[in-house]
Amino acid sequence: MALRHKKTAAVEDSINRSLENLSDDELFTFSGFDEAAAERSGYSDYSYWRSTFQVFLKNKVALSLLVLMGIILLFTFIQPLIPGQRSATEIFNDAAGMQLRNLQPGGKFWFGTNSIGQDLWSRVWSGTRTSLLIGFAVALSEAVLGILMGVLWGYVRKLDRLFTEIYNVLDNIPQTVVLILFSYIMRPSITTLVFAMCLTGWLDMARFIRNQILIIRDRDYNLASRCLGTPTRRIILKNLLPYLVSVIMLRMALAIPAAIGNEVFLTYIGLGLPVSIPSLGNLINEGRVLMTSPALRYQLFFPAIALSVVTISFYIIGNAFADASDPKNHV
Repeated sequence: MALRHKKTAAVEDSINRSLENLSDDELFTFSGFDEAAAERSGYSDYSYWRSTFQVFLKNKVALSLLVLMGIILLFTFIQPLIPGQRSATEIFNDAAGMQLRNLQPGGKFWFGTNSIGQDLWSRVWSGTRTSLLIGFAVALSEAVLGILMGVLWGYVRKLDRLFTEIYNVLDNIPQTVVLILFSYIMRPSITTLVFAMCLTGWLDMARFIRNQILIIRDRDYNLASRCLGTPTRRIILKNLLPYLVSVIMLRMALAIPAAIGNEVFLTYIGLGLPVSIPSLGNLINEGRVLMTSPALRYQLFFPAIALSVVTISFYIIGNAFADASDPKNHV
């Protein structure tokens, strides 16, 4: 043991003497450092919206309906500009000056004519354009008002009682009564319908947003953000609203066919748009009167098919996009 200890001591002394003869540059060398590589090692290329669209594109039915709706929407605007298209409000006469009433669908009039000689093909596309315009305007207005009021209602505690009382008052007024009342008071027009539908239509969106905000408002990351002095606007935009994208998109998608349905209902009871403005509501109401005549039922079938395609497409697309935008469905 003593001999081993002496050998170990001799080796250590030899190493120490060798190190004393070396300079600092020879003793230590700096390892290489690549700052760009270090940043890449902590970087994730995950994108919420890219992941959302990837999930949505896997739904072939919704994707097909989205393409179909895009084509319909585009065609409704370019149809009047296509050469050879007839005006939706023009009345056509024959050589003797008689109106071309109730002509069956054929080569000259693809969808036939109505009871006063107007081209039903042009009227269906013009009516679809009008109804979609109403639907998009109502959906956008309800989304803006509903999100703004819902966020303030749920996040700002001092406003909770005030907004609750306002909601209780407005929610107890049936929307049908509001629509009928404003249609009587104001001149029938697209603006009147949009205003009447938006007056109480934002309530459901606001209540739902408020309930969701209450659930996630006091979670740890939001409390930490408030403690760090993060502005309220940033907390709402960055911490709260991204969790509600799926439900917001779903409700906006469903608001479009709901607004079109309300327009059809008001026209049915005689308070919708004037007959000088083609809409799906006007066309369906005109065709409804002719249902008892088998030869004239085509005047109801064509606008009813257009209405069904629009409403079903938006319902399926809205549900599919809501599922795709839900973070739980992302990998």
